Amino acid sequence: MARGDSNRLYERVSTDLAARITDGSYEIGQRLPPERLLAQTYSVSRPTIREAIIALEVDGLVEVRMGSGVYVTARVPRGGVSVEADMGPFELLEARRAIEGEACALAAAQISDEPLAELEALVDEMNRSPGDIMASEDADRRFHLAIARATGNSAMYMAVEMLWDARARSPQYRLLSDKAHLAGVTPVIEEHRLIIEALRSRDPARARKAMISHLSRVLESLLQATEVHELEQAKVRLDAQRQRYMAGG
Repeated sequence: MARGDSNRLYERVSTDLAARITDGSYEIGQRLPPERLLAQTYSVSRPTIREAIIALEVDGLVEVRMGSGVYVTARVPRGGVSVEADMGPFELLEARRAIEGEACALAAAQISDEPLAELEALVDEMNRSPGDIMASEDADRRFHLAIARATGNSAMYMAVEMLWDARARSPQYRLLSDKAHLAGVTPVIEEHRLIIEALRSRDPARARKAMISHLSRVLESLLQATEVHELEQAKVRLDAQRQRYMAGG
């Protein structure tokens, strides 16, 4: 599917930005408008803009310079063809939050001691390999799938598994993961233990809340890991400070 031929908001934005880069509206070396202005221009959320920029990065059209902004680096994608777009990283997490929250609630109503012991072992596995990100994230994946399996609902399990498979397949998510790893984002052990305790209580509402809180925190940490902090933001703060000093003098 060609970029722009789907209902993905981030894909529509990345398609338009890529076209503007190709036709020279944005020159090589030029900084793209700040994220806030792009969000206003396209009437989308800032996470959607973040996804669009990641898609452009995957194609090699832009470079994100932390503390400065997003700069155009090429007119055409690497190899001349755009990488096929997949589910956006943040839309994937939003879907996981909704679906896995309900899966956790459903599992809490009927979970037995055996899957609870399996979940404990998986958290211990994450805890034993804090320096091995791949091993820790593999244990994290098996943890979430074990909860989906504990629902006893094959459709629910398949839905959760599909989202995790899409996460592994998406080049956009892989780039986001690389950025998160560089920023030190790893599975948080305590959050997983809170999910187990909620499941052990057999309280669906508590289990749903624990899972939603966990995935909301993951979403927030990934947003922070990809925050650019553009120069305009720094200039605005400096100008405001200068005005205060002048008023005080």
